[in-house]
Amino acid sequence: MGFIVNPIAGMGGRVGLKGTDDVLETAIQLGTRPVAPFRAVEFLRKLKTLEMKSIVMITCPGIMGEDETKTTTVSATTLPMPRKSKTTAEDTKLAVKEMIEEKVDLIVFVGGDGTAKDILDAMRDLKIVPVLGVPSGVKMHSGIFAINPSEAAEVVKAFSEGISELMDFEIMDADENAIRRDRFSVKLYGFLKGPFVPMRLQGSKQVSPETLDEHENQMAVARFIVETMDPNGAYILGPGTTIKCVADLLGVEKTLLGVDIYHNKTVIKDVNEKKIMQEIGDFQNIWIIVSPIGRQGMLFGRGNQQITPEIIRRVGKKRIIVAATKNKIQSIEEGVLRVDTGDSETDNLLRGYIRVVTDYREWRLMKVQ
Repeated sequence: MGFIVNPIAGMGGRVGLKGTDDVLETAIQLGTRPVAPFRAVEFLRKLKTLEMKSIVMITCPGIMGEDETKTTTVSATTLPMPRKSKTTAEDTKLAVKEMIEEKVDLIVFVGGDGTAKDILDAMRDLKIVPVLGVPSGVKMHSGIFAINPSEAAEVVKAFSEGISELMDFEIMDADENAIRRDRFSVKLYGFLKGPFVPMRLQGSKQVSPETLDEHENQMAVARFIVETMDPNGAYILGPGTTIKCVADLLGVEKTLLGVDIYHNKTVIKDVNEKKIMQEIGDFQNIWIIVSPIGRQGMLFGRGNQQITPEIIRRVGKKRIIVAATKNKIQSIEEGVLRVDTGDSETDNLLRGYIRVVTDYREWRLMKVQ
């Protein structure tokens, strides 16, 4: 098994940069913290508990995998690549090529859509090797990712035992500069082959259809939410077209792809974790309004990392409002919602059942897994 860590993946999430490409220095100035090394360690620790003695691991020097294997005392051979304090996409591509030369059976990477795209680029003229993503990016619209690091370890186990199927997964290419300008721009970049294990992989994002029926359903959901809002409360508004309909009915403008705060008939736009904590001193009357990602069913941990585990715990599950049209609910694989906040305590808090507004004065209970 080849093991690659993109050490900067996900660093733009909590600070509200909607990605890390080309803005790493800005993210660091805003006080971001590394995400991928912790996700890598979580994956390796889970893998270690599964006691798969048949796995031989090959990894990259330093912060691209070697450091994480040493932290978890997982045995691994390190590729003879240059050791760097800062890495680029070219380092990922070189690692893939060297791992294929070493005849690995599976490449596991820790990163986001950008890392998946780099791996696909590296494989175009080489032997195709199955790939599995451990989620650590900001958006992760591609279907190659496991739901979380622990589930990724279970997929590796299934693959090693020969009980997983191989299938082609969509790799999506997001224009982060357009997304930062609040314009959704994601296209299909290609396909990577990987192991498929039901309920353990997230699937690719499905964009909401731009139809009159869908918009009417969104507005009906929004009307019901607006009618039940506390005029003295403050609301953290997640990204997406359904939540934007809520803002439209409130008569305020919000970002389509960012996280905003609504209070006293005004909006504070495009907030990050630090700004939310600054603006909301008392969490006694704070609510979160979010919509799951189409097909994936992700509530938290994909594209809305500004709403951090600490913020979720302070608000509490009872004051989280979930909005989704009937079409979106039908599109969600396995019919369950998912969370991957990066904090197991917060994930456990959210698990169970949660009420989802699906139309005007209509809601249903859905399981959060």
